[in-house]
Amino acid sequence: MDEIDLAKRAINGDETAQLQLFALYKESMYRVAYSYMRNEHDANDALQEMTYQCLKNIHKVQSPHYFKTWLVRIVINTCLMMQRQQKRMVITDQLMEQPQHMTELFELNDIITQLPTDQQELIHLKYFQDLKNSDIAALHNIPEGTVKSRLHKTLKKLRHLWGEGDIS
Repeated sequence: MDEIDLAKRAINGDETAQLQLFALYKESMYRVAYSYMRNEHDANDALQEMTYQCLKNIHKVQSPHYFKTWLVRIVINTCLMMQRQQKRMVITDQLMEQPQHMTELFELNDIITQLPTDQQELIHLKYFQDLKNSDIAALHNIPEGTVKSRLHKTLKKLRHLWGEGDIS
């Protein structure tokens, strides 16, 4: 059974289909949550809250074709809500012991957080979630060309920030 049929069944209240979809998308939803929350515990909390919100509102999904996009939107909103609630950043000793490539990823993530929230979200959807421009356009109800131009502007700003911080 393909994902669209599974999504149709899930939207209509089939609990087995809902569980199968959550299992299917668990890893990609975790990656989104982790990229926003930056630690395993908070990412798992965000996934738990996302699951609750999804089960509560699954009947509101308008098109089964965009079920995964709908889940991503809920994960992002949940993470943003949790970040607003926490308003804190804890640096641990473990962060300092990461290999070089992990350090560069953390530096890149710090640079991404300097961007406005809408640009951060665009980067996460495009490069962390591997969503197509058309999917991002559908998610935000904007033309695909607008997504492309915003992405171009955001990447230009990221390149500037990356070079400005003397990070090679």
